[in-house]
Amino acid sequence: MSVRLQIWLIFLVPVAIVGALVGLGWTIPIPHLGRDYVLKVMLPDAGSPVDLPEVLGPPDRSRPLVVIDPGHGGKDPGASGGGYREKDVVLGLAKALRDELLAEGGIRVALTRDDDTFLVLEERPEIARRLDADLFISIHADSAGEKGEIGGASIYTLSSKASSEAAARFAERENSADAQLNGVRLNGQSEEVSNILVELSQRRVQETSDEFAGLITREGGGSLRFHPQARRSATLAVLRAPDVPAVLYESGFITNREDAERLVSQEGREEFAETMGRAIRIFFARQSNQ
Repeated sequence: MSVRLQIWLIFLVPVAIVGALVGLGWTIPIPHLGRDYVLKVMLPDAGSPVDLPEVLGPPDRSRPLVVIDPGHGGKDPGASGGGYREKDVVLGLAKALRDELLAEGGIRVALTRDDDTFLVLEERPEIARRLDADLFISIHADSAGEKGEIGGASIYTLSSKASSEAAARFAERENSADAQLNGVRLNGQSEEVSNILVELSQRRVQETSDEFAGLITREGGGSLRFHPQARRSATLAVLRAPDVPAVLYESGFITNREDAERLVSQEGREEFAETMGRAIRIFFARQSNQ
């Protein structure tokens, strides 16, 4: 027997013995403790959904719920510049907004992440849907590369060009489940009818999202610095929940020194939180009167 084979056997035989004991459910006696033990490894069920975050604020479920999504996180730092990382900057802004809403009261709040956790892009709007959120705000910070003079915030809503694609994908996923969309049951509907229902719902949600984006620019006109093209639309996956009004808020450019220093400062975060919180409250007041 070769030396190499002997070395392999020294390492593999104990592993094989332990594996056999675990597989057969046998216990390993430990006399000095007077007990038998067996090694168990708990694995998550296949296809298990992401854990839902804690909902903070009033326990009354009739109160509106805002899901705040700090972009990126974990192994995905996002944009970087001037010693700042997007994932850190936006987490600070998200926490400031959460604290502002909770301090004023009357609104429930959840963060998709409250630490340096990585989330798959599709998980973010899905968290808002599963929590039955009334508003979804994804916070990001942009990068202009070498053009560091570019600055200012901008607000993205979902482009209407994405409507049919997103509607079809949503209907396909939900047709096999006992699902409702804005009070209309999808289960049992034909594929064509389901696609139409989802697309109509998404159009209404896009209109509502546009209304909220307008409130942000209006309320932030005297306090926040906006990009010359402050209102934009794009086919962003994070905004594709057909039944939750959603905006992506690009808080500024971390490659712009003035923007970056404002976004990481206590004063800048408070200013952002107060302005965004005011827009949120006006938005919900309007929705309750409709």
